[in-house]
Amino acid sequence: MRFAGLASFRIPCPPDRPASMSYKVAAFYQFAALPDFVELREPLRTLCVRLKLKGSVLLAHEGINGTLAGDPGAIGDFIAELRDGVLFGGRLDRLELKFSRAAAMPFQRLKVRLKKEIITLGDADVDPTRQVGTYVEPADWNSLIDAPGVMVIDTRNAFEIALGTFEGAVDPGLKRFGEFKDFAARHLDPARHRRIAMFCTGGIRCEKASAYLLARGFAEVYHLKGGILRYLEGVPEANSRWRGECFVFDERIALGHGLRERSAGHDGDE
Repeated sequence: MRFAGLASFRIPCPPDRPASMSYKVAAFYQFAALPDFVELREPLRTLCVRLKLKGSVLLAHEGINGTLAGDPGAIGDFIAELRDGVLFGGRLDRLELKFSRAAAMPFQRLKVRLKKEIITLGDADVDPTRQVGTYVEPADWNSLIDAPGVMVIDTRNAFEIALGTFEGAVDPGLKRFGEFKDFAARHLDPARHRRIAMFCTGGIRCEKASAYLLARGFAEVYHLKGGILRYLEGVPEANSRWRGECFVFDERIALGHGLRERSAGHDGDE
C-alpha cells in the first residue's frame, strides 16, 4: 500500500531565495521544569520572528520540544538564547540538539504552541527529570542490540517505521505515541523482558517511554541517545544496522545516512 500523496510531492523553492543556498534545521528538546511556560510563549515567538525562523516549538510545564529552520547564523543565535540567554535563565543547559540542512525552507510558517506535554504519553506521573533509562551513544548501539537477551523496540508509529527501522526491531503497531502504555501492558513483562533497548527519531519519545517502564519495575532499560538522527549522523553507513530512511516532521519527508535529504519523489510502502 502506497502512502497517499508522497509520490507526487515536490518541495517548493521559495521565490525570495536561490535554490542553491541551504537552510539550517535545528531539532531540539529538553525535559525541564518550566512552571512559567505560558509566559514564555510570546517572548519566544518574538525571538523567532526577529530571526526569521520557521517551524514549530512546543512549550509545556515539563519542557520544550521543537524544530526550526532558517539562516545558519539565525539558528545559532536562537540556540545560544535557549542555552545561555535570560529567557530560560540557564534551565536548558542539557538541550538535546541536532542540526541538518535543507535545500528549500522545509516549513511554511512559524508555530509556538502551549501543550500539556511536549510529547504526549498521557501519564502525568511520568517525569524523565526524576528517572530515565540508560543513554546509549550511537557508537555503542550496534553492540547493545546485537547482545543476547536484548529486546529492541521502535517507539515510533507505523507510518514512520514503514520508511525505515533497525534490523530485528519490534514494531509495537502504534498509531500514536500515547498507545505505548497499552502495548507495554499487553506485551511487556518485567520478569521476562530483563533488558529492553528503545529508539525513536530524536530521543524524546524514548526518554518518556523509558521513564514509564522503569516506574513499572523493568530492570534494565536503554535508549539511543539523540535517536535515529544522531545515529545516522555519526555511524558510517558501512557499519550501520539501519535500513531505509528516517521520517522527519517537515517537507523534506525523510533523511538518510549523514542526514542527507531524501528524494522528494520517493515512495514508501506501508
